[in-house]
Amino acid sequence: MGDNHWHRREFIQGIGATAAGITLSSCAISGDRSAKGLTEEALAVKPLVRSQDLEKPDLTVGYVPVNDCAPFAIAWKKGFFRKYGLNVKLNREASWATSRDGVIFGRLDASPVVSGAVTNARIGAEGARHAPLCAAMTIHRHGNAMTMNKAMWDFGLRPWYEYQQNYGDGALEAFGRDFRGYFDKQPPEKKVWAVVLSSAIYEYFVRYLSAAAGVDPFKEFRVIIVPPPQMVTNVRIGAMQAYMVAEPWNTRAIKGNEGIGFTFAQGKEVWLGHPDRLLGVMESFINNYPKTYRSLVKAMIEACQYCGRPENHQEVAELLTERSFTGAKPKKPGAPVTKFTGPGILGNYNYGGFDDKDRTIQAADTTIFYDIPKNIPQAPGEHSTFLWRSRSLWLMTQAARWGQIKEIPQNANQIAERGWRTDLYRDIAAEMGIQCPQEDYKVEPPEVFIDRKPFDPSDPVGYLNSFPIRANAPSRFFMS
Repeated sequence: MGDNHWHRREFIQGIGATAAGITLSSCAISGDRSAKGLTEEALAVKPLVRSQDLEKPDLTVGYVPVNDCAPFAIAWKKGFFRKYGLNVKLNREASWATSRDGVIFGRLDASPVVSGAVTNARIGAEGARHAPLCAAMTIHRHGNAMTMNKAMWDFGLRPWYEYQQNYGDGALEAFGRDFRGYFDKQPPEKKVWAVVLSSAIYEYFVRYLSAAAGVDPFKEFRVIIVPPPQMVTNVRIGAMQAYMVAEPWNTRAIKGNEGIGFTFAQGKEVWLGHPDRLLGVMESFINNYPKTYRSLVKAMIEACQYCGRPENHQEVAELLTERSFTGAKPKKPGAPVTKFTGPGILGNYNYGGFDDKDRTIQAADTTIFYDIPKNIPQAPGEHSTFLWRSRSLWLMTQAARWGQIKEIPQNANQIAERGWRTDLYRDIAAEMGIQCPQEDYKVEPPEVFIDRKPFDPSDPVGYLNSFPIRANAPSRFFMS
């Protein structure tokens, strides 16, 4: 094996060992990115829970500088942590690998993790550290997208919704033809798609999309891992041609901003209603500090509720621009402060393009923090923070499909039950007067997936075997 060929696991472990994020002091952000101390709003909050009644009131909680850190920013600013007796030190993480590994190795008490990280830590999927991670709630759904570079635009690729408009039922075939046509003309070093973490939902979406279009993602391009804030720069220097990441790092790429690419599709166009981030903790944290954990989940549910209310969206989008969080502020004088963070939160999402056509689409489901818009199939009492254990099984099917595990575990349901703690969420939500679905599993209908293939959690093996493009063994990770 040549020097430029690494095994996938070696590469991921190297990424995971990068330096931890900037540490924050008090319930605040410290170092260069100061937002120190409790805000006046937080100080004015009267705690419902006394700190001395909790097993561990002082917590270190991570976050990554993307739009979906909004509930953590709001919980800090509005005093929701304080309300439930918690003194939280927020910790800005360098990447989604450090966010996950910080929890696993005990540097963080809790942190958001990419969907797939909990499941794959438990099943020991390739590229995921083997550990008993748990989650009882979703931080948000949607809020992510796929960016393609200008060369792909110049070749003729366009946003997915335009393929649907122009080709109808033949949209996937037409996209696949253009997609393959572009990569067929590129040298190996220009056949690269970046995602934020291996063995997680973004990688699965990239592979799922391409395979649905008839393009084998193992044979026709490579997938690498890049932290969110580095995506735009790496496309600009030609290190990769496309990426999938949370906002605002897609909006930053379009013409009128950085001008290096356009949005091909939002993740919701691959799977409508999908969970993006979960609140990750170790199983031992739940067992050793049950009162503390309940307080943490309650604070985060309230923060998600706040972020989800339309009347708060502008405030949330502005808060995210602070250097402590995404730091995504426009440099041009007179530009709206929320030019980058606003589209993903306010829902006026611009796909961009290089023909001066306005591709701004207003939608209520661009990022979902709590209330679920009516266009998304949902059960009675369901809200965005609720976890469906069946979706953990879907993630296992993708880990097996792409060779990160040899087969779907025979005890898949038990793994889902231990990792995705829907039971705990339902119990905690009941204390807050929140209704929840009474079932843990549900069938995903065909209309929510880009290829119109439904998912029945009672037969994950049959679902996996229904895909003509899939791997039977772990793949290598190639670096040019």
